[in-house]
Amino acid sequence: MSILPQAIRQSLASLRQALLPCSSCLLCGADSGAEILCAACASELPSLPPQHCPCCALPTTHGERCGACLVAPPHFDTCHAVFSYQFPADRLIQALKYGHQLALAPWFAQRLAVQMCAEADTLILPLPLHPSRLQERGFNQSGEIARVLGNCLDLPVDRKSLRRSRATARQAELPRQARHGNVKGAFECSRDFSHQNIILVDDVLTTGATANECARVLKLHGAARVDIAVIARALRH
Repeated sequence: MSILPQAIRQSLASLRQALLPCSSCLLCGADSGAEILCAACASELPSLPPQHCPCCALPTTHGERCGACLVAPPHFDTCHAVFSYQFPADRLIQALKYGHQLALAPWFAQRLAVQMCAEADTLILPLPLHPSRLQERGFNQSGEIARVLGNCLDLPVDRKSLRRSRATARQAELPRQARHGNVKGAFECSRDFSHQNIILVDDVLTTGATANECARVLKLHGAARVDIAVIARALRH
């Protein structure tokens, strides 16, 4: 075989490598090529246990509904989560939320889309921030994830109809028992969602208080079904 085709192939390979974006892994700093994470770090992300409550996504023995959801069923119908909220997934979510690593939003959304199977008449809503918090942070991480998730699932995204009308203390700074009261009455709707299926997008589900209050308001405005889609579910230890 002539050496010319081989030389051309080598040159094209070198050119392609030079043109492709090269980045460092967000977790360990190693070369990750065009990916956000290197293969080693990606393999260590903590998956949600396969046997979990179909409603709130907490682990259960056989995948049955957990006792808490049986005793006090939440207003939302199901919860879909990609990871459990543990190291190093928690670092990635914090990097998006507080470190302005916006490239993580489509990365998260693409992985969440794999788990979702929505009907054509489904509407995606991001969990809203209060205007003061939005101004402080500069973006809504849930909105960024929802935008790409809508593209992946070919579903419309409504970022305006659900609003956070009352500024509240940060849920993470409150004890678990105070979180439901903190968000009570904090959300408003400006749209009739009659007979509409809704996917409510957020980054993390911890106690479920915020998602539950949003789902309550959405169903008061006619929503037939509200499914929660989050990047990670915090597990009880």
